Amino acid sequence: MSAYNIIGGERGGRWLVTCDHASNHVPDWVGGGSLGISPEDMARHIAWDVGAAGLAIALAAALDGPCLLSNFSRLVIDPNRGEDDPTLVMKLYDGTIIPANRHAGEAEVTERLERLHRPYHDALAGLAGRRPDTVIVAVHSFTPCLKGRSPRPWHVGVLHSHLDERLSRALIDRLRAEPDLCVGDNEPYSGHLPGDAIDRHALRQGRLNTLIELRNDLIADAAAQQAWAARLAALLAQSLADLRL
Repeated sequence: MSAYNIIGGERGGRWLVTCDHASNHVPDWVGGGSLGISPEDMARHIAWDVGAAGLAIALAAALDGPCLLSNFSRLVIDPNRGEDDPTLVMKLYDGTIIPANRHAGEAEVTERLERLHRPYHDALAGLAGRRPDTVIVAVHSFTPCLKGRSPRPWHVGVLHSHLDERLSRALIDRLRAEPDLCVGDNEPYSGHLPGDAIDRHALRQGRLNTLIELRNDLIADAAAQQAWAARLAALLAQSLADLRL
């Protein structure tokens, strides 16, 4: 099993769309293909970003750029975390204990790094380096409400680091001009996480970047994913044009 899939690798545009949490797949060499939680939990947002893969694939096609998708669950190992991040292999997530991770030792984590996490990042580095003006768009989704928390009001959030807010600020302005959207600025999460995928492949190289979070009930089927991809592609192109970079 490959750690990743590349869709449209032959496309020549400057946009690169990534989906770090595209899959809820557990390789058969990890717990015999199971993390010890129910199929219902594996279908939830704790195991992957629901709807994000279809959105990312459609968005990349609309922007004439390649799309990189993970091929393993974030619960196996999270490709959007640095190798020294304490949440790299989660033992508890949104009220669910992950049995296969509770006692995962150094050797097991290292195997997951070498077979999944590092190959994914090697592929991302290769795609990002294919031209000098690459723009990275990371696609994620979020659940409307975490257990025991207040409902999240945003339709879409744009996450960014203070180290480079250029494209994100332009995109937030464009999104907020849309009358039907509630837009989060670094919501529902902060966009600055040292060692994450944007930090590693965009911020450290000075590449334009943004991270888009869609509420997952808005992209639950292919039609919704296609519609949002078309909408976001136009807004991203306009935002980049606003920067004149």
